[in-house]
Amino acid sequence: MSKSRVLVTGASGFVGSALTKKLLAGESFIPVCAVRDLVSGVCHGERVLYDLESGLSLTALQGVDTIVHAAARVHVMKASHSDDLSAFRKANVEGTLKLARNAAQAGVRRFIFISSVKVNGERTLPGKPYLATDTPAPADAYGVSKSEAESALRVLAAETGLEVVIIRPPLVYGPGVKANFQKMLGWVYSRLPLPFGSIANQRSLVALENLLDLIVHCIKHPAAPGNIFLVSDGEDLSTTQLLQGVAQALGVRSALIPVPQRLLAACLILLGRRALATRLCGSLQVDISRTRELLGWTPPVGSQRAFESVAKDYLENKKK
Repeated sequence: MSKSRVLVTGASGFVGSALTKKLLAGESFIPVCAVRDLVSGVCHGERVLYDLESGLSLTALQGVDTIVHAAARVHVMKASHSDDLSAFRKANVEGTLKLARNAAQAGVRRFIFISSVKVNGERTLPGKPYLATDTPAPADAYGVSKSEAESALRVLAAETGLEVVIIRPPLVYGPGVKANFQKMLGWVYSRLPLPFGSIANQRSLVALENLLDLIVHCIKHPAAPGNIFLVSDGEDLSTTQLLQGVAQALGVRSALIPVPQRLLAACLILLGRRALATRLCGSLQVDISRTRELLGWTPPVGSQRAFESVAKDYLENKKK
């Protein structure tokens, strides 16, 4: 059986690099890395130059069977709201649509768009998870741009026959994770007393390995096109449980002080950290039952095993 060529945008990033490595290790795919730089960065497979706004030429797309569009404008510090939204739309909406139009014209069969749970919103009531069929309610410029890109892709799919698949992950973590999750690892490993011992929220996360497994399912599965898939580890955790699980994986004793959740949230809001209060104390759950049913998919890795992979990578890097 001949291998299919899968082009991955953002192929030197956290998700894209891991995906191209997984595709290269298998027997069914030839990964093509669409990157901004042909020399630096880590990706696996042949490289083609790609920019979010300028897109890819028809020549570069010849012979490609599937595109996994993981590249996106994510966050820019100190931008005004209007400028921020305009920049997000230019990259995440116009850039995505330009790539997808060229893909359809070049004969690409399937286009997998890595969107975000931010299309659904920022917060759920406990026990009321987001569904893939919910009306979008994005609360920031990034979420708005992802929602608009999804809508544009569905219209294009109806016009051209391009098989569009949309995946909305929540927070993705795994070996090499950066940003807030990396900071949390540092807090826990340092054994600093943290006032997060009595938080009873529920949040969905997705291990990198689970997200990659779903993407591969969506590349191959005949039921994937035309659908939106929510994804998670299938086991929601409170902030307290998350920190305890990470501490266990790191081999340290958690130092969590049981400050009442409402008091903690109120203090953070008074300090002007409302967004942090939402992330630490609010719930954000997704229902992946539709993903399971349509694709026959189940997350292959449990949260604690995934924490152990992250901890191992973190500790090894600290030794270097």
